[in-house]
Amino acid sequence: QVHLMASGGESVQAGGSLRLSCVVSPDTYRRNCMGWFRQAPGKEREVVAAIYNRARGTRYADFAKGRFTISQDDAKNTVYLQMNNLRPEDTAMYHCAADSSCPSIPLGQWLGTDYPMRSDVWNFWGQGTQVTVSS
Repeated sequence: QVHLMASGGESVQAGGSLRLSCVVSPDTYRRNCMGWFRQAPGKEREVVAAIYNRARGTRYADFAKGRFTISQDDAKNTVYLQMNNLRPEDTAMYHCAADSSCPSIPLGQWLGTDYPMRSDVWNFWGQGTQVTVSS
């Protein structure tokens, strides 16, 4: 059974930091690539960051580069999103997701194309955690 549970969201001041966590069911964690998404009210869902199976590669949205870091802890079946220098425009519901097709995608293709940045390739979603950044 697929299970993804995100946590760690809260209200912070601009410039602050947060670390989001996503606990994943063991089989899902082991077999899939993982990612973080966000959706603000009235806006489309967008990819924040993605990590290839067994952490062999990472991808970031332009707005996340240099500020956010995705990582994973195999011992805890957990994926993290460290967010630094937060801005009011980062306010959104953040979700973690899994892509079951990803492991069959060559790493070079995953790193070099827009594949992981497309919302439609992610097929398992978890409950979100709210991040609110005030100015």
